[in-house]
Amino acid sequence: MKEHINETTYFYECHGSGPTLVMLHGFTGSTKTWDSFIATYEKKFRLITVDLPGHGQTTQDTPITMAECCQDLDHLFRKLELEQFYLLGYSMGGRTALAYALQYPEQIAGLILESASPGLRTTVERMARRKHDERLAMKLEAEGLTHFINYWENIPLFSTQKQLNTAVRNKIRWEREAQRNTGLAASLRGMGTGSQPSFWKQLPMLGMPVLLLAGSLDVKFVKIQQDMAQALPNAVKNIIFDAGHAIHVEQPEIFGKIVTEFILSVQK
Repeated sequence: MKEHINETTYFYECHGSGPTLVMLHGFTGSTKTWDSFIATYEKKFRLITVDLPGHGQTTQDTPITMAECCQDLDHLFRKLELEQFYLLGYSMGGRTALAYALQYPEQIAGLILESASPGLRTTVERMARRKHDERLAMKLEAEGLTHFINYWENIPLFSTQKQLNTAVRNKIRWEREAQRNTGLAASLRGMGTGSQPSFWKQLPMLGMPVLLLAGSLDVKFVKIQQDMAQALPNAVKNIIFDAGHAIHVEQPEIFGKIVTEFILSVQK
């Protein structure tokens, strides 16, 4: 289904019934990221997945900021009559989910952040990252999508995915190849880590239950989750053994079990 909001037409899917869980994918992903989770859990939850700007069927070739994206998402969620719901985000989607929860805390029954960050702490770090993101955007535009994917899937962040079976790796590759280079470039410029404000000082303001997830092999994000857990007043962290950045892909059964238990615990 599609909904035109401001200058963007958002693609989203709704599945199942039960407590509502909205799921936001990572960079180079789409609603397809969650196919396996949906197939397993649509009888337990009402699952809503959204293609973020520049990804999947949400075509967006000019940058929009994370704050603007969150405003658009709130428009969509209110149209769907979501009064309180659980919000899960992975990586870039986790940064977006955190930004949304800070802008609209009354909407969130519980927040689940998988391999997510509140952003970079200093202006110097953000400036350096913006330059890095711009170089990636220019690489996309100059060399095309296939060359970029070849580069992206070989960065250290995704090294653990080389151990996945061929069918899973092919599905990830297919999802990335279904993107558009102009959309991904716009996403880097508008919603990349360098463009995102730092949310570290705002974390103590989040009173809703928060589940923090990181893979034990993703050392950088294990440390980030530990630091976030200390700042958040109502958070629990869970480090998943033998998983890297994409826990929902590398350890899907454990991921689903932990997410389900968290939602059921909040509902009690």
